[in-house]
Amino acid sequence: MPILMLIVVGAAAGFLATRLMKIEANIATTVAVGIVGALLGGVLLQVAAGVLGLLGGLIGAILGSMLVIWLWRQVRK
Repeated sequence: MPILMLIVVGAAAGFLATRLMKIEANIATTVAVGIVGALLGGVLLQVAAGVLGLLGGLIGAILGSMLVIWLWRQVRK
């Protein structure tokens, strides 16, 4: 996924993940969580399931973002 697409998908994934996980975060944190989640989830989903394309990348990015948020909560405890 090109860098620009990663940022766009990551921002969308971060926004959706923060809403699904019910956390309040500023825009920079939301985008950062989304981009990290997009990298993590997108790669894992493509390797594990062989899912390709924008929809597969978005789903992987959302799941990855939710994983990053969960890990962030665990570390903050």
